[in-house]
Amino acid sequence: MYRWISLDNWTYSRTFKTLFDVRKWQKVNLVFEGIDTVAHILLNNVTLGRTNNMFNRYSFDITSMIKEVNFIQVHFISAISYAAEQSRCHKAYSVPPACPPPVQKGECHANFIRKEQCSFSWDWGPSFPTQGIWKDVRIEAYNHYNLIYFSLTPFFVSRAQQWSLEIESIFNVASSKPIAGLATVNIPKLQTQQTYSVKLQPGEGSIVLLVNISKNSTVEAWWPNGHGKQIGYNMTTTFIMEGGYQIEKISKAYFRTVELVQEPIPGSPGLSFYFKINGQPIFMKGSNWIPADSFQDRVTYDTLWLLLKSAADANMNALRIWGGGIYEQDDFYNICDELGIMIWQDFMFACALYPTDQDYLESVRAEVSHQVRRLKSHPSVVLWSGNNENEAAIASNWFSIPHADREVYIKDYVMLYVKNIREIVLAEDKSRPFVVSSPTNGLESIKEGWLSKNPYDTHYGDTHFYDYSSDCWNWSVYPRTRFASEYGYQSWPSFSTLQKVSSAEDWSYTSNFSLHRQHHENGNDQMLQQIGYHFKLPLTTDPIKKFKDMIYLTQVMQAQCVKTETEFYRSSRSEIVKGEGHTMGALYWQLNDIWQAPSWSSLEYGGKWKLLHYFAQNFFSPLLPVAYEDNGVLSIYGISDFHTDHKLTLKVIVNSWNSLEPVCTLAKDGVTVKAQSAFSIYKESINALLERCRNCTRKSCVVSFYLTGEDGLQSPMNHHFLSSLKDAVGLEKTQLSATVSQQDDVYIFDLQTTAIAPFVTLDVGSIKGRFSDNGFLMMEKKKVVIFYPWEPTSVEELEKSFTLTSLMDVA
Repeated sequence: MYRWISLDNWTYSRTFKTLFDVRKWQKVNLVFEGIDTVAHILLNNVTLGRTNNMFNRYSFDITSMIKEVNFIQVHFISAISYAAEQSRCHKAYSVPPACPPPVQKGECHANFIRKEQCSFSWDWGPSFPTQGIWKDVRIEAYNHYNLIYFSLTPFFVSRAQQWSLEIESIFNVASSKPIAGLATVNIPKLQTQQTYSVKLQPGEGSIVLLVNISKNSTVEAWWPNGHGKQIGYNMTTTFIMEGGYQIEKISKAYFRTVELVQEPIPGSPGLSFYFKINGQPIFMKGSNWIPADSFQDRVTYDTLWLLLKSAADANMNALRIWGGGIYEQDDFYNICDELGIMIWQDFMFACALYPTDQDYLESVRAEVSHQVRRLKSHPSVVLWSGNNENEAAIASNWFSIPHADREVYIKDYVMLYVKNIREIVLAEDKSRPFVVSSPTNGLESIKEGWLSKNPYDTHYGDTHFYDYSSDCWNWSVYPRTRFASEYGYQSWPSFSTLQKVSSAEDWSYTSNFSLHRQHHENGNDQMLQQIGYHFKLPLTTDPIKKFKDMIYLTQVMQAQCVKTETEFYRSSRSEIVKGEGHTMGALYWQLNDIWQAPSWSSLEYGGKWKLLHYFAQNFFSPLLPVAYEDNGVLSIYGISDFHTDHKLTLKVIVNSWNSLEPVCTLAKDGVTVKAQSAFSIYKESINALLERCRNCTRKSCVVSFYLTGEDGLQSPMNHHFLSSLKDAVGLEKTQLSATVSQQDDVYIFDLQTTAIAPFVTLDVGSIKGRFSDNGFLMMEKKKVVIFYPWEPTSVEELEKSFTLTSLMDVA
């Protein structure tokens, strides 16, 4: 209904008064931090310039045309018609894909415009190609000089065992001759103060200062979440230049090093692929980030804080900013610095081939240089990556390019990502690794001329893996990769989230609404198939109950699938099996949602946690036991992200489905779980286990286990199902009940059950907040769950909205 908006051209205009005496200033600039996207800008009916890149900053000299009262116009052209026109003009050869698949209900030729690629639609999002002034716009007036970029890069000089900081300042210089002066850097907490003589050249002048941190003070490094603190030091940099004009810049200095290690592994062909932070290998645990809204002005600091805090609360230490969205706003990176979330930063190119004509390349060069200068001071940013899946697109020939034409596209690929983007990144930032694509074979891709034969090769680099038809409980379908940077399964968001954008006739799994919001081919059927492997589908004739039951089952299925896959990646950390392994990263697809729809996310639009996010809190726990079966033998692995070894006790409990009393328990003492590793700590054949725990069969019993140690150290409780739950014998319908009370600023839910209840799910509708645990297997009569509200609420409100569901309620 609203498609016409994006097909139209729009003009933003206004009259404004100048609030200062123009004659007193040598230079006056009009600065747009972001324009989305294709615009013609006039001031007092004089053309200032044109824009065609959403990711660029534009500055126009208006010294000679600004008056006391001014009229400004920004004429936008429809992004859709501009993209179509650019594609039409590219006559030499086509640059695929022309259009998205019909199921996405999207617009064509997104690759011909430097704009958020998913705004033309994606397989999890709508097509809302916006046009407008999407970031700050201001007038800057100055004499002599003006600071436009300021960045800090830490280095650790191992020879001297000393930290140093490289401070780069880029200025616009108004005068026609060089300006001399002094720059002083002061970091009081580190007893470091240095003064430098500096000189600025006319035009765009830059000053690079190298600050050696005093050896008398101890520098505390910045660490990822779960590995240490996120310390930053207040720093003041003052420039006093000729003419007495002074600029003071207050910033935070962080100290951390990052290296991407790609080296031979004994017993395995290929190369490793893992990150070292401050010299320590770090297993990356996290997810992939997409834009938080189709309309970026809705994304406030609070929106970002809620989503990123939820990531940190689920024990994540990394997010990949995916290349089909936007370079995020400053607040995003500041919050990640604060929370210890490492950022894998894609450049904004995704699932497409791109043109490389001169104008396009010039625009991209400006974009890359601007974004690297803007973001390189953030300790959270640990990697630059050229694009999403474009190496794979050529290697696997997604776009059916005839073999004879391949060279043209390979040449374009190297021209764009290697000779332009990579070159600029390496010149602007010497402190971080750069990979050309994801998935890639890293150094092997470079060796093969920047395009490997198989970017999905498990022996090199990272992989993306999706398989919706195989049974997701079967760990053997997953690649034993060096680094899993994308993988996942879809689910539906909760009823309370959908209710806001739907009406009663939409509340069915097969309604027009459900089909319209599903942008992934066969997505709804794939979820049903995956559910069908292990659960019974609801048979109720009540249509609304059936819809709610389906939503619940998709979330249970997704949580269980991603749990199985992530646990496989984490347990493959230390071993090489048949030449594969040493997995050092698990970033599932995807963290967040752009609207209310079925998707791969673990956080719904608005921030509500799906069951997957509650599961992530456990499967990303720093200490975790993981079980898997191989040829009838049950193995339990002890996984640790701690920096020291721990002597622990492994407890294994077997329950029959029809009783809250365990059939048998076993405690294995003196289990050493080694620092930062994953090794087998327990083995038993299933037959021996069933023998030991009499009256047990695969269908009638379930295995639970956890690690416990001194000082209250305890892993989450984990479970291993011996059969599909649809085949389980002895599961009974249970009487589940809860009472709610308030304690300080949280709420206590006291749960009671009369029988074992799988996947117990608490829901308080659209009351904002999260529980301490959810979707759990309830094996004891009582359990306490805490609700952390994100907005004021009350016991009465919670009781009114509260529902409690377990697997046996779905029938």
